[in-house]
Amino acid sequence: MTFISKKHLARRTFLQGIGATVALPLLDAMVPAFASNLSRGPRLGFVYVPHGMVMSRFTPDTVGKGFQFKDIAKPLEPYRDRVSIVSRLHHRAADSTAVHSLSPTTWLSGVRPKPTQGVDAYAGVTADQIAASAIGQDTLLPSMEIATEDHSGLIGACDRDYGCIYMNTLSWRTPTTPMPMEINPRKVFERMFGQGDSEAARLTRRTEDRSILDAVTTQATGLQRSLGSHDRETLDNYLEGVREIERRLSRAESQVAGNADLEIPEAPAGVPFEYTEHVRTMYDLLTLAYQADITRVFTFMMAREVSNRTYTQVGVTEGHHAVSHHQNKAEKLEMLARIQTYHIGLFGEFVAKLDAIPDGEGSLLDNTILLYGSNMSNSNAHDHYPLPNIVVGGGMGRHQGGQHVMCAEHTPMTNLLVTLLDKADVKVDALGDSSGTISEI
Repeated sequence: MTFISKKHLARRTFLQGIGATVALPLLDAMVPAFASNLSRGPRLGFVYVPHGMVMSRFTPDTVGKGFQFKDIAKPLEPYRDRVSIVSRLHHRAADSTAVHSLSPTTWLSGVRPKPTQGVDAYAGVTADQIAASAIGQDTLLPSMEIATEDHSGLIGACDRDYGCIYMNTLSWRTPTTPMPMEINPRKVFERMFGQGDSEAARLTRRTEDRSILDAVTTQATGLQRSLGSHDRETLDNYLEGVREIERRLSRAESQVAGNADLEIPEAPAGVPFEYTEHVRTMYDLLTLAYQADITRVFTFMMAREVSNRTYTQVGVTEGHHAVSHHQNKAEKLEMLARIQTYHIGLFGEFVAKLDAIPDGEGSLLDNTILLYGSNMSNSNAHDHYPLPNIVVGGGMGRHQGGQHVMCAEHTPMTNLLVTLLDKADVKVDALGDSSGTISEI
């Protein structure tokens, strides 16, 4: 076995034992001299809003550095140096009369799904899940998928030839496996930290779970000796699932211990009645998840397509979807812009929290790449060009912020996704209809 000295170790140091290779966790000896902290690596987040954007009040008038923020995006101006607004992107996969079903499910894939209203849905693997398979496997949750509005009642046909399944999520792990979006903050909290209202209660629950798993493993191992080859294979697959649960329990037990500065709040009571509180709670949970390295990848649907929520917080008493059919009427465009500014303001609060938390030689925001946007442009026209996109975060020094990037006309939106994956050390040859990367970002 290799003995550890006090010399500086590479982060990918392994212990070589007889018949085994074991990776080491992050150790003090891996931190270079005079470095007090070390980032755990890049983080990716994707935040989606429905019903497009009032583009004339979103897109800057000038290109490059020194652009002026329009009012809708102005809440992000304090982070100008780590903000890129990217224009002239197009999602051809969403071009269809079934705009509301296709907008969420194509946003991160660029693949038009199979027309169906049944259970035989078939779509494209999404950028978040590609990232989760590459940079999320060392965390408790490879990815997190959250939302604010319940989709469980939306089944069958939602939009022309496309079923509601395509409107219910942003994330697809495989072409036939949509990832459910969780709207209950308490359930999100319990996935992150375990069930229970206190750390002592959560530790007791994890101990009980581990005892059950130990008993299952012992019995199953003994049973294997008496089984035929096919049954042994079936049982092996089952035990692999048990080992995965054990791995996650172990990570849950060590998560807080390895983050002395992490203050875990009380478990949320459930779904808040008030939307602002609901969104802020979800963002707080995502902040904790990044800070504790519980996940490095998330998707957040701030509202669903055809949502008719009212936003009395900003003086809008008509439903969001109804207002989005503005017919170019000034009063409806004003209401729509208020909703969109409000959404970006809540997102800006999340950005501020990430910027206030140290991580490595900078902040969590410095080591994160966030994409905020919609898969619709003019909601009255239901079009998908030019799409509103904001990239936020330092990306570990790989994101060139402080600019308005004007791409060539009808550049595939997937080019931006491939670019962001590349900056997070996730290498893909292509995604959907991508034709390359965007070098200016």
